[in-house]
Amino acid sequence: IDEGVHSETELEPPVTVFIHNDDVTPFDYVILVLSTIFKLSHEMAEHITWVAHNTGSAPVVTRPRSESERLVSKAHAAARADGFPLTFSLEPGA
Repeated sequence: IDEGVHSETELEPPVTVFIHNDDVTPFDYVILVLSTIFKLSHEMAEHITWVAHNTGSAPVVTRPRSESERLVSKAHAAARADGFPLTFSLEPGA
């Protein structure tokens, strides 16, 4: 591990990634994205998906800004490639 890079991300403010519900993206696809890209357990991914489905949005993870941006970019690219409007946003948070 390059300590310089690691130290840099530790100094970044934490950002929370939120997932937003839509009427198109299948439940199982959302769980797959949360499990594979965000590295969540199946149970946690399912829980977050249900919360977003029932309330409109849900927090996914809180990470340093650059990592959060990278994860969201990867998730959006995967969803668009598969034809889904699955959307994530970033909010400052600890």
